[in-house]
Amino acid sequence: MRYRIVPVTKFRQNCALLWCPDTMAGAVTDPGPEVDKILAAIAEEGVSVKKILVTHGHADHSGGAAELSERLGVPIEGPHRADDFLIEAMPKQAQRTGLAARIFAPDRWLEEGETVSFGNITLSVIHCPGHTPGHVVFHHPASKLAVVGDVLFRGSMGRCDGPRGDHMALVNAIRGKLWPLGNDTEFIPGHGEMSTFAWERASNAMICDFVDYD
Repeated sequence: MRYRIVPVTKFRQNCALLWCPDTMAGAVTDPGPEVDKILAAIAEEGVSVKKILVTHGHADHSGGAAELSERLGVPIEGPHRADDFLIEAMPKQAQRTGLAARIFAPDRWLEEGETVSFGNITLSVIHCPGHTPGHVVFHHPASKLAVVGDVLFRGSMGRCDGPRGDHMALVNAIRGKLWPLGNDTEFIPGHGEMSTFAWERASNAMICDFVDYD
């Protein structure tokens, strides 16, 4: 699988363009409301986008999903249904953040253990609540790559002080669902630089193996 990170909005959110090198079919993850920039990247890479994938319902990650879906004529898949309340509150999020975010209706809500596909690529869906209750992660085992949204960052982890956030649920999701994917797994976070699970387990002061939450 090939990928290109496209930072969007004033929050520098990592929208990602993923594609199958054999077919050039692809997907856009977490399209924040800066759609022209995303469309330019799609054109530059020559990708035929088949779907939009959303990790969670915050405006910087999904506020552009409705517009991008309309302009490309493709479905939206994700997040988990538990984030429906955030998507319905998109106008309030837009007022608070200053982003031109719109409500959208996913064509498919995603559940733990399901998959999403484009071209010859199949991604596993992992439900990782805590930052938001319906946050999901997309994992491609063959590439040892995960798109983790705001679950985990290089040297940090997602905030849990928002509506229905849960710190221990996030800790348990990271340790119980992400670490088993393998230390050599790279991840695209919702903001900032990529990293590996190995580095985070050894060096991330918020979630490393040496932090005891018991």
